[in-house]
Amino acid sequence: MSSQSCQDVLRRIDAAADQLRDQLVSLSLRIHANPEIAFQEHEAARLLAAALEEAGFQVERGSAGMDTAFLAQWRGGGGGDRPAVAFVAEYDALPEVGHACGHNIIGTAAAGAAMALKRACPGLAGTLFVMGTPAEEGGGGKILMVNAGLFDAVDAALMIHPTTGESRIGSTSLATSGLVINFRGKPAHAAGAPHKGINALDAVVQTYVNVSLLRQHLAPDVRLHCLITKGGSVINIVPEEAEIRYLLRASAREGVDLVTRRVRECAEGAGRATMATVSFVETSGYDERVPNKVLGDLFTLHLERVGVAMNPEPAPSGGSTDFGNVSKRVPASNAYVSIGPKEVASHSREFAVCAASEAGHLALMNSVKAMAGAAYDVLCDAALRERAKQEFDRRAAEAKAGQ
Repeated sequence: MSSQSCQDVLRRIDAAADQLRDQLVSLSLRIHANPEIAFQEHEAARLLAAALEEAGFQVERGSAGMDTAFLAQWRGGGGGDRPAVAFVAEYDALPEVGHACGHNIIGTAAAGAAMALKRACPGLAGTLFVMGTPAEEGGGGKILMVNAGLFDAVDAALMIHPTTGESRIGSTSLATSGLVINFRGKPAHAAGAPHKGINALDAVVQTYVNVSLLRQHLAPDVRLHCLITKGGSVINIVPEEAEIRYLLRASAREGVDLVTRRVRECAEGAGRATMATVSFVETSGYDERVPNKVLGDLFTLHLERVGVAMNPEPAPSGGSTDFGNVSKRVPASNAYVSIGPKEVASHSREFAVCAASEAGHLALMNSVKAMAGAAYDVLCDAALRERAKQEFDRRAAEAKAGQ
């Protein structure tokens, strides 16, 4: 395709996005005004799925066994299932602070990009998917969809995420695991017969101390967070049951597995010291994100094309995302688009305000145009797809060799 023809297509995509602006801003604000936490995003999923159906997409609800997941697809007029691009939608909120991570923008941008590209290029060869993925803030809907094989028919996955400060392409992120440690003791009167009891809370406290002492000997990339979720119910009874929960992070899955073993050993030692019985519930959480430079450079080009100033050298993320699991299954890129000043922290009420602001609306529309433009290039350029796939295969081989 000539440069002039490509520019004509991009103008059509931008014009289609502009035509959808009022609908998309309204959709984003409706989701923002009705925050729903992980796996309870019934209204957000309904609104996004309905908008895509109205735009001519086939929508499957309840994907991968999740009530609030959906899979929308449209096969272009050129025929054939491949190539295929997935726009990834998130729409869950946080307890108490609502859409303080801006997922109202993420879900709407994914739907809007698909709708704009379909409207601008009805004869496009290939397939557009919108993956409606619940529970990014806890639970990991993308993991279930990846494991169900829903991304296997995709050549590239694209997603945007609001941020504050500089806009950037997502670099690496931290892998996670969850660990719930439960101790069972023996109740007794705390004053009359404490020697007859086994204090489960003591075991939790000793675990906390053991793990705190372990921290200084962990690799610099490791992060540990914990909450004591049970510690007894009546003050004059020796606590029979106590529980502590850990979220463990490291730059790669292997590091998470190692620190998980060390924390379990700390808890087992606490159980022996206090004579409490210990049990574990371990959940394998989010994988580390594997950035694809080919797609990242393409995404950057299109974001800059619509006026987004991008940081060319983004720092690795200190957070985690189940988009990491997607990035280990297919070539993927996750852009972060600014909606406010760097002083505003993510997961804060101030961030939630930004997610419904004019700056948030601008980021939404720029993201729609950039994602649609990048997806068009992926679908139309076989050499680009091959380069992205080669990089994906190389990174996977390097990770396997390093295990």
